[in-house]
Amino acid sequence: MLEIPYIIEILTPRRSPEGNIDQLLDRFAERFQLIMEAGCALSIPDNPMGQLRLGALESFDLKGLTFDPETVMMNLNTFHDKDELDALLQKAADFGLKYILVIRGDGGPHLPRLDPKSIGGSHNITTTMDLLRYINSEFSDTFVTGAAFNPYKPMPFELDRAHQKMEAGAQFIVTQPVIGRNEHIDSLGIICENVVVEAWMSTNIDLFYKSVGRERIEQAEHYDPLENLSELHEAYPHCCIYLSMLSFKQDWRHLLPRLTH
Repeated sequence: MLEIPYIIEILTPRRSPEGNIDQLLDRFAERFQLIMEAGCALSIPDNPMGQLRLGALESFDLKGLTFDPETVMMNLNTFHDKDELDALLQKAADFGLKYILVIRGDGGPHLPRLDPKSIGGSHNITTTMDLLRYINSEFSDTFVTGAAFNPYKPMPFELDRAHQKMEAGAQFIVTQPVIGRNEHIDSLGIICENVVVEAWMSTNIDLFYKSVGRERIEQAEHYDPLENLSELHEAYPHCCIYLSMLSFKQDWRHLLPRLTH
């Protein structure tokens, strides 16, 4: 997967009695096929922003979708109880899934918290490192696990956390969306060989701020997603690019330069 030029984020349908689940699943399957036909990989968040959504594997099952293990990355957070976590991991193994992005995630009133002691943790809350260690211990040689990096958090604390995640078994790091070259990602590249840089592909800059958890920054005042993508390609020519908030109504061949080569 890390050799593929782009990883495109795609959301599964919400678990809502008000929505037309069949129609939403059809749209999910159509977007899945668009990504596959473009020669890209895809990433599926795990109940993003604390919203209840169908799981990645559940959605594949319902639509009868098959995939190359090199093209799909499932996100997995700490808001599952132990039985659900084990069932998800076993199903992922049965599906032949290879890549898992392990994150703390966003909680919510309808989501349980994973008991850290149930997976060998020693803190009051389950950490990313706890979950990484558990997956790589219980499913050794089954998955390639990765973790997240937030360049907007204080350094060197976040770089130290990235190092701890790698010691816990992470083999790649996905950044939060960044605008242009970022000195902290440059530092991350020194300690991690496989860095995936995230590009924010929407003009909704307020949602960007909410996503990364910070106040407005000067670089984003007149934000152009395509200009930023070009800057990231120039700054990180050997990195796979993770595309969040990419529109499925546009012809990507005119937006994503690496698809033309």
